[in-house]
Amino acid sequence: MPLSEFALIQRFFCNQNTKSKSTRIGIGDDCALIAIPDGYELAITTDTMVENVHFFAGTDPKDLGHKLLAVNLSDLASMGAKPLSVTLALALPSVDESWLAEFSSGFLALAKRYSVDLIGGDTTSGPLTLTVQALGLVPRGQALLRSTAKAGDFIFMTGKLGQAGLGLKIRQGYNCSNPEAALTRFNTPYPQVETGLELLEIANACIDISDGLTGDLGHILEQSQIGACLDWDALPLSEEVLAYIQATGDWTMPLVAGDDYELCFTVSPEKAAKLTIDCQKIGIIQSESGLRLNKSGRIQPLQVKGFEHFSI
Repeated sequence: MPLSEFALIQRFFCNQNTKSKSTRIGIGDDCALIAIPDGYELAITTDTMVENVHFFAGTDPKDLGHKLLAVNLSDLASMGAKPLSVTLALALPSVDESWLAEFSSGFLALAKRYSVDLIGGDTTSGPLTLTVQALGLVPRGQALLRSTAKAGDFIFMTGKLGQAGLGLKIRQGYNCSNPEAALTRFNTPYPQVETGLELLEIANACIDISDGLTGDLGHILEQSQIGACLDWDALPLSEEVLAYIQATGDWTMPLVAGDDYELCFTVSPEKAAKLTIDCQKIGIIQSESGLRLNKSGRIQPLQVKGFEHFSI
């Protein structure tokens, strides 16, 4: 006999070892109850992943559980919010107990790493669709925003650029001599939670690179009503990504590919010396609108482009 909805939840999603002090009531009632400490605001984000849109059919369910939670924690990290709790909604074509065991294992392992409580959600029948709502705490009035970059700020980013994009190319058939790092970044990204917390009193603006550097930086430029120039020679590109560019001539890939889930942020020159995190300066914010690229001394306009749903 297939598991009922409540038996499914009990078996695969109630075996957590962490419990935040802010969680008053979690799974088991009509609503969860969360206590918000004095002096803090609640940051809330929601992401949905759909089979054959955001992930390939047959993706390892453990990796999928990890990535589903990671992309939401990355949004919290980009605002300097400490992860608190999450809800999980699953539309499943069928109840596959072995798939659910692996999926929940990947999801809850990452939740435990960041002391995140799973406090509720929903399950239903339908095409494989996975939704997480994540909640985090940020000191009142200190959240990192997209709208607060200033002309003269340096632009920084964490990690390597285009690694996940290369991982996608490999999944689509590109032959890479050393695919492990790129596939790992594509399949199981780690959110820059600690970095986001460290940037709270240093960065002026911040965003996570989920839909491509140019597209996501473009959100900062639009909302801050400014422009920017990126330095091609300063971009943190791995040997494998450089080899891909040399082999294909597709030098725009690392600029527009998504799924890296690194942080892109701006810092005033005065505060740049305070940075202690591992990051790379990749450009500068300018008062003139638009995005430009300094490629070997030649300044050229860059199209602000990233992944968009419903685009033709």
